[in-house]
Amino acid sequence: MAIIALHSGATGLSALSTSLDVIANNLANVNTDGFKSSRTNFQDLLYQEKAQPGTENANGDQRPTGLYVGLGTKVSGTQQNFEDQGPAKSTGRELDLMIDGDGFFQVIVEDDIGEGIAYTRAGNFILNSEGEIVLATDMGRRLEPSITIPENATAISIAADGTVMVGIPGQTDVQEVGTIELATFINPAGLKQIGENLYIPSAASGDPVTGNPREEGRGSIRQGFLESSNVDPTIELINLIKTQRAFEFNSQSIQAADEALQTIGRLRRF
Repeated sequence: MAIIALHSGATGLSALSTSLDVIANNLANVNTDGFKSSRTNFQDLLYQEKAQPGTENANGDQRPTGLYVGLGTKVSGTQQNFEDQGPAKSTGRELDLMIDGDGFFQVIVEDDIGEGIAYTRAGNFILNSEGEIVLATDMGRRLEPSITIPENATAISIAADGTVMVGIPGQTDVQEVGTIELATFINPAGLKQIGENLYIPSAASGDPVTGNPREEGRGSIRQGFLESSNVDPTIELINLIKTQRAFEFNSQSIQAADEALQTIGRLRRF
């Protein structure tokens, strides 16, 4: 009956509404450094089996096809795009860092969040009042392992392998103050998003494997650059238009089902 179409159309509207939310979030973060775009994955729901394929019909032959009526769709999940690296953006700042390849920076968060460590692709770092390297966000998350720049340092140099060196007045040689470590995951798409452009591990992502840049498949560090968002506004706008059209089609199917039910209701009066 048309009631099935009514419910199927409603599931379509609900799923497409979620897809619209994901697209809007992608577009809202088109200028967020290190942001990774997400896509919405759909899957169909259960089917009503009215006739099985292969059953014997009245002629003694096998039925070549079955008769199934679907019950709609739902969002099966959102999938982040870690395969495409965002464009490199030159800033010239000493503490703007970009990971060229795989890996995440590690920052310290509250103990009850991801065991106190979160991960990010954003490399917009700055110094706090204690000389520690922190993210230039409202929370000022400290880099892990912690690296402190001496107050009298005249220059900061960060090598591709993560070695942090500073120049000290009166000294001819640069001084090494620490090494930036990166973390990798077997399934980064399984990371849990917690806001602030941060991620924490989940059962799906696997445990982090930490180490120096340029080792065991980790990317290298590029000083003076930031990784831009990998959101492609053109693709997102195309997806937005497709989602709007699909939303309209599902609305029309609900309207058609409603009209069919009204027709059935009028027939019962006679």
